[in-house]
Amino acid sequence: MLYNPSSEFRFTEFDYYLFGEGTHYDIYKKLGAHLCSENGQNGTLFSVWAPGAKKVTVTCDNNYWDTESCPMQPTPYGVWELFIPDVYPGCKYKFAVTGADGVMRRKADPYAFSSELRPNTASVVTGPSGHNWEDGEYMSSLNQNTLERPIAIYEVHLGSWKKDYRLNEDGFLNYRALADQLAEYVNYMGFTHVELIGISEHPLDASWGYQVTGFYSPTCRYGSPDDFRYLVDTLHKHNIGVILDWVPAHFPKDDFGLENFDGTPLYEYGDSLRAEYPEWGTNAFDHGKNQVQCFLISNALYWINEFHIDALRVDAVASMLYNSFARSEWRPNRYGGADNLEGIAFLQKLNKVIKKETNAVMFAEDSSIMEGITSEKKGVALGFTYKWNLGWMHDTLEYIEKDPIYRYWHHYQITHSADYIFDENYVLVLSHDEVVHLKHSMAEKAPGNFMDKLGILKTLYTYMMTFPGKKLLFMGQEFAEDREWSEEREINWSLASVDNHRDVMLSLRSLLHIYNSYPVLHSDAGNPVTFEWVNNHDTYRSTFSYIRRNPWNYNSALLVILNFAPAFYSDYNCGVPVPGYYKRIFSTYDYLQYKDGADAAEKDIVPITAEKEACDGYDYRITYNMRPYESVIFEFPINDN
Repeated sequence: MLYNPSSEFRFTEFDYYLFGEGTHYDIYKKLGAHLCSENGQNGTLFSVWAPGAKKVTVTCDNNYWDTESCPMQPTPYGVWELFIPDVYPGCKYKFAVTGADGVMRRKADPYAFSSELRPNTASVVTGPSGHNWEDGEYMSSLNQNTLERPIAIYEVHLGSWKKDYRLNEDGFLNYRALADQLAEYVNYMGFTHVELIGISEHPLDASWGYQVTGFYSPTCRYGSPDDFRYLVDTLHKHNIGVILDWVPAHFPKDDFGLENFDGTPLYEYGDSLRAEYPEWGTNAFDHGKNQVQCFLISNALYWINEFHIDALRVDAVASMLYNSFARSEWRPNRYGGADNLEGIAFLQKLNKVIKKETNAVMFAEDSSIMEGITSEKKGVALGFTYKWNLGWMHDTLEYIEKDPIYRYWHHYQITHSADYIFDENYVLVLSHDEVVHLKHSMAEKAPGNFMDKLGILKTLYTYMMTFPGKKLLFMGQEFAEDREWSEEREINWSLASVDNHRDVMLSLRSLLHIYNSYPVLHSDAGNPVTFEWVNNHDTYRSTFSYIRRNPWNYNSALLVILNFAPAFYSDYNCGVPVPGYYKRIFSTYDYLQYKDGADAAEKDIVPITAEKEACDGYDYRITYNMRPYESVIFEFPINDN
């Protein structure tokens, strides 16, 4: 049986035209290594873009890594090609590129579909996928109108979520082995999406996958590309969305990677003041170069189309917005400002193409104050669907890290977020970045004794799950992980069975199910009417209260009261807008003395009757005994007729 003819994969003048103008959005179907046939023989066509090279050869298993025996042929388009018969899936290869500077470099294939396991760095010839997708019903239900739907994201690093050292020295599980366990657990907890970090191939485990060398290669740490497809398929069949961390800002300086690829700064900027990010020790992509735009936009579409990824979380957006980002010296733009005009234009183009060609959703991990990341009404109008709310994260964590006696002076750090929460479509995040590098685990951030820490953590989660915005929590924090995260070890699953840690886990599970069940908590995009402060000035007691409601009335509305103090407040009064019975549907004390999981939660709580007495600017009030660090959620009045 012969493969498809090599002519299908060879670079044409039309390919060159699209590549040159920056609109060849499936360029990965031409460049790289493709199984095909030529003159009646099966083999592989190798193609690489290296316009500045003097000579390029294929060095691989089949030629015993000789750098001279398989010279590639140059085309008028800066692309080098060579068909080699009898090269099949599994063959390891590199390109030996003699650059414009006369130096020969052994380079991995930028478009390789698979790569060797570190510390080895060769690319691997990979055949067409043999996976039969079974997620048709899920995929047909996708659309980009997610603003009114619940999104609660479980951020996962597969290599440290679960380990089994019987399998290999790193304890890595295969994507297939992880699939059912992850799907079952995510459904049990009530998360709607999984965000996967560290999937694109990378040589250094400690980079967590944010210094990518194989942009088109799912990391082989956990199996093959089809094994990864199986994982995504399984999650989809359990109605769980899949978000992929994606890194289009920069790449590492490994000698086998993209740096100085053909003896010239091909993928990075040639300008020394823009070529790298000194803080990270990485090279900055030249987003003004059309071929680089094709490489990156095609890569985004590759993950979406070939692996059914629901959404991309774009890393380090701020670094692409400012020439001055993390640089002591920087090059002003043509108007004399710090804005990176090419980076902004690239992100606008990227989001426009993704929106036009797919149903995928785009998340921006952005620390900038630039307006218009998700909004089209003002600012730069980048076109993202969601933006990580890093301001909310910083203010909130700084607040809970304070000793309770000092929180009076930092009350505004909680209330301030409401001033801008509807300016963009935000995701409230407590990500992996907050539990590494001596920042402590989430449970260890707060002061006090062990029970105080867990009480504060549950109130923090209540605040997070009821405040406007979508949600993201990093693995392990759901059961109050007691140590910082390390990619080298499994998260401490034993804690999920320890009473007080499981209390946190069951509380969060209850909060997630409430968030998913009540539209007033997840249908809040861009509408300030859905959030209403009751009392945001109770600085002495460190309490906060607010209402989540429909834009038009209080039907199905929820009242939230947060106590960030270690104090018992007997007969705590809270203003409410309407009379009737207020049913308590959640308290952070519900699972504190659990015996058999959720069944042991307090049941049949007697509703509280609102009294006709002015309080907090409302005509009515309810009275409740607030326990230390307790947070409660009340459902608005039950009709007693």
